[in-house]
Amino acid sequence: MTSLSHPSAPERKNRIGKRFARLAAEGRGALIPYLEAFDPDRATSLALLKAMPEAGADLIEVGVPFSDPSADGPTIQQAAERGLKAGATLEGVLEMVAEFRQTDDETPVVLMGYCNPIDRFGPEKFCRAAARAGVDGLIVVDLPPEEAALLAPHARANGLDIITLTAPTTPQARLNTILKNATGFVYYVSIAGVTGTASATTAQLRSALERLRQATSLPVAIGFGIRTPQQAAEASRIADGAVVASALIKTLASTLNDGQATPQTLPAVLTQLRQLAAGVRKGTFLE
Repeated sequence: MTSLSHPSAPERKNRIGKRFARLAAEGRGALIPYLEAFDPDRATSLALLKAMPEAGADLIEVGVPFSDPSADGPTIQQAAERGLKAGATLEGVLEMVAEFRQTDDETPVVLMGYCNPIDRFGPEKFCRAAARAGVDGLIVVDLPPEEAALLAPHARANGLDIITLTAPTTPQARLNTILKNATGFVYYVSIAGVTGTASATTAQLRSALERLRQATSLPVAIGFGIRTPQQAAEASRIADGAVVASALIKTLASTLNDGQATPQTLPAVLTQLRQLAAGVRKGTFLE
């Protein structure tokens, strides 16, 4: 690893907390776009990451390509396959974030991935490297709270938030367990299924957020199934943020030629992101 030279944990900013606080003061929720690292290649993925804040991203979720995902639908699975084919490794993803931090020290970056690569890398070593790279939070999809000791002490020691997932099917007792050690924000999986396959109704989201508000004071971001500016506006107004993943990746995939980026790839994704951002900002005043 060559460029993970970001400040150590005690010197790091609490970017996630500060960003949600700033947005709350502005009276709106966050737009959190997702990109799969190295999809379809490292250079395009890094260029997209660097361009997302200007296009309206408030926080950015970076997917770590993994060969055996359990929460991702076909669209993100295919993006992960392209990323792995392009040479993605956990170390390579951290180096990509470190390069992003050379020009952006404010936008929070959250890595989303699975336990196996982290366990193989070494949890303590990984958290130290992630903090140095400029990562702010981790979403580890298949890490249950009972196994949090694998990662949580090292994340805390390095100033990383562990963002926990809840779902419509989460019982109250389980919800309390999940939220007990949550930091940063809570990721509400709005459907009982994998990414990009369905969307929750407004009534369902309102009911779910009412329950979550009673259980945690952390910001809540809604993900899975948000595709349009209207849905992003609705979700970010009901909760504190909206995560858009599959819709952006579908657009990226539609521009590829034989799996390779084309001159249309970045403009197409960034235009869609700007439309989503406009919806989130306009939606603030629809209540």
